[in-house]
Amino acid sequence: MLIDTHTHLYSHKFSEDREAMLQRAREAGVRLALMPAIDRSTHEQMLELESRHPDFCRAMIGLHPVSVGADYEEELAEVERRLKERRWVAIGEIGMDLYWDKTFRRQQEDAFLRQCHWAIEYGLPISIHAREALNELLQLIEKIGDKRLRGVFHCFTGDEEQARRALDYGFYLGIGGVATFKNGGLDPVIRAVAKDRIVLETDAPYLAPSPYRGKRNETSYLTHIAKKISDLWELPVKEVADITSANARQLFELDRFAENVLA
Repeated sequence: MLIDTHTHLYSHKFSEDREAMLQRAREAGVRLALMPAIDRSTHEQMLELESRHPDFCRAMIGLHPVSVGADYEEELAEVERRLKERRWVAIGEIGMDLYWDKTFRRQQEDAFLRQCHWAIEYGLPISIHAREALNELLQLIEKIGDKRLRGVFHCFTGDEEQARRALDYGFYLGIGGVATFKNGGLDPVIRAVAKDRIVLETDAPYLAPSPYRGKRNETSYLTHIAKKISDLWELPVKEVADITSANARQLFELDRFAENVLA
């Protein structure tokens, strides 16, 4: 059994073959897919997909850092309103992205800190987007200094020292397609990190693993990431799937959902 802990199944890039794509994921052995929110423009698509596939899809809620702009207060108000309505699998994806534009850096920090405090208040894990901002986010987590804050660094691409800091703060590492790239640089990290702190993800439709690099990613490709980790851990793929799925169940408290799809 595999769990994709970060996939945008509601993306318009799947509009022509979404149901077939979901079937391919099931046939590949994926039992559950966790969907991070982006902003208000994607909530309805995400929730509609979750309602159609409650046995396979679980939604997060949060404001993506790239969507933090002049109207971010309104976006955060929507996240806060949604948090009061129901139980979510996590708050995400949240964080900072300093790759494209640093104009709203201060607002990104503020949005991240506020959503972290909501995560503590509601007892939810967070899914962190950390593009060109990993050290900054580690510093903010240290500043919060609350051990109740937990979550995953989605699409982790840091070094061993950054991985150690993330684990010291109680976080997990989300390993995706980058791990399969020849120049991905994650081999020493994956070998060094405790096996009970790694979860798998695709970030579909982005960051497709080899041999699909540069093409549209999809959740069924999670098997390629599991295979890469099995090579590094020198374990059978099934054991990697079992370990990482158990990690995901613990981090996201998946067994707490009344309609437990993993029972």
